[in-house]
Amino acid sequence: MIAQVDVQLAAADDTVPTADDIAIWINRAIDAAGRSGDMEVSVRVVNAAEMRQLNSEFRDQDKPTNVLSFPAGDLAGLPDDAERPLGDIVVCSAVVADEAEQQGKTPGDHWAHMIVHGTLHLMGFDHENDRDAAEMESLEIRIMTDHGIANPYADSLGELSQEN
Repeated sequence: MIAQVDVQLAAADDTVPTADDIAIWINRAIDAAGRSGDMEVSVRVVNAAEMRQLNSEFRDQDKPTNVLSFPAGDLAGLPDDAERPLGDIVVCSAVVADEAEQQGKTPGDHWAHMIVHGTLHLMGFDHENDRDAAEMESLEIRIMTDHGIANPYADSLGELSQEN
């Protein structure tokens, strides 16, 4: 199964991965979560102003954030053979670049983590309580380390950080 991925670049810098790389990480997350079927995901890369507006409108937080996910939910009436919209992921390129630098991560590794994190949110994973956070983070760590990227929740000393 390969999800159909649409990438919109409303802001770009030299750290934004290619649409193909974004699609690879989305599909890795979907596969690791055990999902199947034809799916569709949209990713919009935005600047800090647009992300601040979205974060304010949908989360009542008047600041830009790294990633927001908007699950599509169940849509009645789609033909059985139609791709199922999984939802939309919005990523702020400036915040991701700043976080990568602050956390001593390569931009590519941090982008991969943000795409995986956003995709898991589309599939219903959450980190609102300790149990759910542990489940989601464990899956994120496995996806990342299975593909050659260090535990995204460990700092440079190998200690767990509080990123979420």
